[in-house]
Amino acid sequence: MIKICPNKNRAVAVALVATLVSLLVIQTTRANDIGEQAVRIVAQIQRADYEGDRTAMQRGYDDLKPFSEEKDIASRIRYWRGFAQWRRAINGFNDSVDPKELEHDLKTALDEFKIALEKDPTFVDAKVGTISCLGYQIMPLVKEATDMAPDNPRLIWVRGPILWNTPPERGGGQNKAIENYQRGLEVCSKIKASDDVLEPSWGKPELMMSLAYSYLNTTRSDVNAAERCARDALEIVPYWHYVRDILLPQILAAKAKVQ
Repeated sequence: MIKICPNKNRAVAVALVATLVSLLVIQTTRANDIGEQAVRIVAQIQRADYEGDRTAMQRGYDDLKPFSEEKDIASRIRYWRGFAQWRRAINGFNDSVDPKELEHDLKTALDEFKIALEKDPTFVDAKVGTISCLGYQIMPLVKEATDMAPDNPRLIWVRGPILWNTPPERGGGQNKAIENYQRGLEVCSKIKASDDVLEPSWGKPELMMSLAYSYLNTTRSDVNAAERCARDALEIVPYWHYVRDILLPQILAAKAKVQ
């Protein structure tokens, strides 16, 4: 008969436990490193969006690619890749970029949002991005997203242009769009942003910007309200290229004409 040494068994067990703990520590450290890297890139993308830096947005899109299949955060990574391309297109429109390039950016954004939704069908912000890219072509998704999260500030924001361009007799109009943006700001004042940076929480300055644009361009323009909203947006994001260098000068020029 072979005698088994209790001490040897104990040593083997301790070694196995130590190995498992080491593996868990390595995996946790790797996950934390990936999360921190992704968060830094997302912050760079958002800043580039406000600054109107389309090159940096493309770089952020490319830099997120290595994390796009990380199971725990894949849907969010795909969202932010889509966000980068979506906002590249919006900024390009403001700066008169070739329409074919803008179309390519929007198509890429839609592909990323589609994958984000496949990975997490409950991810409303991926629907928000899709709605903004397609507008009227995707009204069923607007209804679906609204049913799921009626108080999502980003959804409220992307619904604004749809309301603006919908005739009053069909429930839209300029006043409805302005009321929509105002409600979005009220919602923002009542909710707490997520501590998880990968969860979308933008929206408040965008609502202010859209209100400024709306007050300027409504039939009965209110340049004072437009200026106030634009400056409020710049208090939050002082480096916002569109508001600082395009919208606010338009407002001030209009204000000078009525004085």
